[in-house]
Amino acid sequence: MHRVMIGDCLDRLAELPGDSVDLIVTSPPYADQRKNTYGGIAPDEYVAWFMPRADGMRRALKPSGSLILNIKERIVDGERSTYVLELILAMRRNGWLWTEEYVWHKKNAMPGKWAARFRDSWERLLHFTKRKDFRMFQDAVRVPAAEHTLARVRHLSAADWTRNESKTRSGFGKSMANWIGRDLVYPTNVLQLATENGNKNHSAVFPEAIPSWFIRLFTEPGDAVLDPFAGSGTTLAAAEKLGRDGIGIEIRPEYGAIIEERLKSELFHGGQT
Repeated sequence: MHRVMIGDCLDRLAELPGDSVDLIVTSPPYADQRKNTYGGIAPDEYVAWFMPRADGMRRALKPSGSLILNIKERIVDGERSTYVLELILAMRRNGWLWTEEYVWHKKNAMPGKWAARFRDSWERLLHFTKRKDFRMFQDAVRVPAAEHTLARVRHLSAADWTRNESKTRSGFGKSMANWIGRDLVYPTNVLQLATENGNKNHSAVFPEAIPSWFIRLFTEPGDAVLDPFAGSGTTLAAAEKLGRDGIGIEIRPEYGAIIEERLKSELFHGGQT
C-alpha cells in the first residue's frame, strides 16, 4: 500500500500523525543543485531551509525509528562547502542523535579530471535517530563472507581469539563463535552500489538498492516508510516490493504522476527498476 502527497513537505508533514512512521529514507535537493527541478537552495541558506522540515520529520517518526539522509557537499569558490557539517550540528542541537554515517560508494563512477581534485565517487548516508535504543535488524542485511576474510580467520592465533573474546564494547568483545564459520557475515558501513543509468524522467535518482537496504535493516513487513522528498518514487517502490507501506511527499505534481505510473508499472506489470 502506498500514499503520495503533493505539496511542500514543510506543510504536508504536519498532516501525518505523530510517532507514526518507522523509517524515513530520503535524498533532498542538494545546495545549488536541481535548479531546473526544485529551484535550488544556496549553501548558506540550506540549514535554515532544511531544519523546519527536519522538525516535521522528527514529529512523524516513531521513537524507535530512524532517518537516513542521502546528501553530499558541493564545491563553492574552490573549496568544499560546510553546509552538510553545519546541518549535522543543527540536527543534534534540535534533539536528533547522529547515530552513524554510511557511505554510498558509486562503484561505476565515470572517470574524469579536475584541476585541484578527483572525481567524487561517494555520497553520505547520514543516520539519525530520536533515541539510542532504536529498532535494527542486522541479520536481514548479512552478506556472504569473502574468501580473504575466511582465510584470515583460519590463521588467527590463540592471542587473537583471547583478545576478541574480551569483555570490551569495541565490537570485538562478543564471542567470535557467533559469526566465525558462518556463510554470512555482517556488512561494513560502506554500500558499494552502481548508479542507475535511467533517470525515470527525473533529474535526480538514487539506486533502489539504497532504500531497499535500509528498509530491510530498520523495518519489518507492514511498517511505514516515508520519503518527504519523493522525487521519482524510488523509496516508495522499494517499500512496496518489500511489503512495507510507502508514504511519499512530492512538491511537483508532475512527479507525483510519475510516481503513480512507476508504481503501477513495476508492481502490477512486472516492470524493472
